[in-house]
Amino acid sequence: MKTRKLGANGFNVSEVGIGCWQLGGNWGVDISKDAAFDILNEAVNNGITFFDTADVYGDGKSESLIGEFLKTCDAADIRVATKFGRAGNAYPDKYTKDVLKATVEGSLKRLGVDSLDLLQLHCIPPQYLKDGAVFDWLRDLKSEGLIKHFGASVETVEEGLVCMEHDDLLSLQVIFNIFRQKLVTELLPQAEAKGVGIIVRLPLASGLLTGKFDANTTFAEDDHRNFNRDGQAFNVGETFAGLPYNKGLEFVEDIKNNILTSNLNMVQLALRWILDHKAVSTIIPGASSTKQVVSNAAVSSLEPLSAEVHAALTELYKTKVHDAIRGGY
Repeated sequence: MKTRKLGANGFNVSEVGIGCWQLGGNWGVDISKDAAFDILNEAVNNGITFFDTADVYGDGKSESLIGEFLKTCDAADIRVATKFGRAGNAYPDKYTKDVLKATVEGSLKRLGVDSLDLLQLHCIPPQYLKDGAVFDWLRDLKSEGLIKHFGASVETVEEGLVCMEHDDLLSLQVIFNIFRQKLVTELLPQAEAKGVGIIVRLPLASGLLTGKFDANTTFAEDDHRNFNRDGQAFNVGETFAGLPYNKGLEFVEDIKNNILTSNLNMVQLALRWILDHKAVSTIIPGASSTKQVVSNAAVSSLEPLSAEVHAALTELYKTKVHDAIRGGY
């Protein structure tokens, strides 16, 4: 596993991290403690040192499981990023310094640490980003030693640029994948110039880019790929990259038939494409099995994609995908 530095003033992270939303059991099949530990153990065994979670994942269950896991292993190299801003005590309009501090104290307790490696604003409404007071509250928490660094998870390029006006912002977490290429020219160069690390979520577009779905695939009633297909519950871009499901399937078939090379599978192509962008610090695909962990981690050792493959994926995005994307971007 190769490593990269998260931001100019941050810490080293594995190129492939792990997203831990699924450990909270908010959607799909609930994951037991034993299964969660198996997944996290496999991650560590494969060189993954960056775990991404949030206070709202399973109402703290994901953080608690990670906290328990850290007690069972050599956690010296593991960095845990969590988030604040989507739980009901704050979202959508109850953001105060006291609420932030109380939330952080809860995360510290569940994770079993004295200071958070990285606290990220969790897609909070843009007016609070523009107002800027929340960044002063984060600085106060940092000066108190409750957090080591702060960043922001955002939905749009505009939100990312607003956050980067703060020179002490360590990182941005963004939706970036083969189907969401706007960031290549409109955000990544600016982040690189400012020394802001890029954490990539939804690298596989909610599983679309695994190439395993078809028109007959069904998802559990409480899976966001079922109930949020058109943005009924939260930003539509968080589900299938904002693409109508059937359109996404068409684009995947286009990639399989016209771009995918014989030495790669769809997951490898999708993850390697992201890592080929040097502004990216780490990608955080989720994993609901140890097999998925091993497959994801192995992408770090693959050679970069050819210029021809990159050009073909760019052309697909520009001529077909871009106009089909819905929601803030």
